[in-house]
Amino acid sequence: MADIIRLLPDALANQIAAGEVIQRPASLVKELMENAVDAKSTHIKLLVKGAGRTLVQVIDNGVGMSAQDARMSFEKHATSKISKVEDLFALSTKGFRGEALASIAAVAQVELKTRQEQDKLGSRIEIEGSKILKQEPCQHPQGTSIAVKNLFFNVPARRNFLKSDNVETKHIIDEFFRIALPHPDIAFSLFLNDHEIYHVKAGNLRQRIVALLGDNYNNRLVPIHEETEVVSISGFIGKPDSAKKTRGEQYIFVNNRFIKSNYLNHAIFKAYEDIISKDKFPLFVLFIDIDPARIDINVHPSKHEIKFDEERLVYTFVNAAARHGLAQYSVTPSLDFDQEDSFTQMGTFGQKDKHFDLDKSAMSFSKTDFPFSAKRKEEEKSNLGKWEDLYQINKEPQAQNLVQKLGQHSVELPIEESLNALSKSPEKQLSKPYQIHQRYILSPIKSGYILLDQQAAHQRILFERYLHAMNVGKKVSQQQLFPQTLELSGMDAEIMREILADINQLGFEISEFGTNSFVIHSYPADIQFNNETQIIDEFIEQFKNSSGLGKFSKREKVAQSLAFSAGIKAGRNLSVEEMQNLIDELFACENPFTAPNGRKTFIQQDLSELDKQFEK
Repeated sequence: MADIIRLLPDALANQIAAGEVIQRPASLVKELMENAVDAKSTHIKLLVKGAGRTLVQVIDNGVGMSAQDARMSFEKHATSKISKVEDLFALSTKGFRGEALASIAAVAQVELKTRQEQDKLGSRIEIEGSKILKQEPCQHPQGTSIAVKNLFFNVPARRNFLKSDNVETKHIIDEFFRIALPHPDIAFSLFLNDHEIYHVKAGNLRQRIVALLGDNYNNRLVPIHEETEVVSISGFIGKPDSAKKTRGEQYIFVNNRFIKSNYLNHAIFKAYEDIISKDKFPLFVLFIDIDPARIDINVHPSKHEIKFDEERLVYTFVNAAARHGLAQYSVTPSLDFDQEDSFTQMGTFGQKDKHFDLDKSAMSFSKTDFPFSAKRKEEEKSNLGKWEDLYQINKEPQAQNLVQKLGQHSVELPIEESLNALSKSPEKQLSKPYQIHQRYILSPIKSGYILLDQQAAHQRILFERYLHAMNVGKKVSQQQLFPQTLELSGMDAEIMREILADINQLGFEISEFGTNSFVIHSYPADIQFNNETQIIDEFIEQFKNSSGLGKFSKREKVAQSLAFSAGIKAGRNLSVEEMQNLIDELFACENPFTAPNGRKTFIQQDLSELDKQFEK
């Protein structure tokens, strides 16, 4: 039998290896910018065209390369970062595997220009599909410029699997952040399609965070710092009120290298568990300095994963650092002995009583309010008045629906009293919808009842309303007496420019005002805004989160994002009229069954199904 095992050609081997190292345009950004940082640059410029498909170019003013090094840099496993096995346990550079440039050259057209300080002329190399087409001297300032064009030009299947321009651009900006944040001593610039999105100067870490995320983040940051024999932890975490419902502002760096770790993320989330809701995510930019011998970063070519010798110990220190930072700056609950007095002020309501049994939610206070005992006591006094009103419920000439009353005051009556109250209620009251825990709406129907999720239902209504508005023309707007200025980060400003025409068709009137600033002149007349800028912030976050939904068009994503940010939320108390209008509008929709994200808007149960629940 003939021999069948053979060595792969270098070009084919490099293409296969590139599948792990270069997954998308953002992978180019990561590898090239890390090389620029390792080259001791003080200014790094990133230029991107066509979401990275057409061009990704990184220009730095680092030490540069000789003609021989420029040629060797494209060879497989050629690196200047390590020379022996022991170097893996004392790494101080970003790259070390020697795979990046060889993999990039295998799947793209690359032009390299570089010059060292002592050389009069630099070197220029053109390489395509691992084949060197040209190498010659050239004029070039000190440093290196690498332009990568037509990514995956020779692997069309890989190119076809790339996502939309919006998604790929978002990944590119994410990688830009991950390199720029841990190096505030280096100036960075980012150009998207010849438009400068970011220009951040060298400075300190707080300045870098504010420059990248936006000026409004300056007052949201809480510094943390913990020193131990094992690890040093520093950086910033966000105040609880700055937490968002979408991920994206969570950064952990180990020895200035960005890593992904759900385990360490959980350590920080744990510090916030009593002060923000579970569906929100806090901001943090955390730096962990540890002996390189205690970690292994050679887990995957992307180097985003890491192994710790003592991961549980690091978890404990990270959690403690976050808790100490929040406590030090008075944004977490502290022990307040006045709180004990508040329970005594409640008298018999603070104990179990044969007539009343307090719901646990009525006894729990917002922990962020603990330091403000005076405010809390006023609220408790007001609540006591409500309890007294409820106690007199049957004495009111026109009592509200019992279930609504219970939902508003979080109290449970004994079964006998509940039945008596129901028996005295007018029959017509039973046909009206009523709210359960300010989240669901119960409405009797002929065959049984339906239970609506008020948030999902309103999102469906607004989604279809906004889509219709964009298709038929502008909606009625409510002009603002004093226009509001909206300051956005570079990434958010770019998103706003892209969708500005669509959201202005919804009744907004927003215009560009400076590099990353916009002015809100008016907003849709049928939406009640308490804080227009907050709604826009939430809308942009929702749009970024929906950018991966390929089945939706851009207009549908805009409509969905605004519906989610402007819709009524769980916890809002609704009148009977509001609940009935919500039901009527939902069933007038083309698709009343689900919200835009696929969540059910209501469930239905027949009386026959209900009867079965009471059978033996």
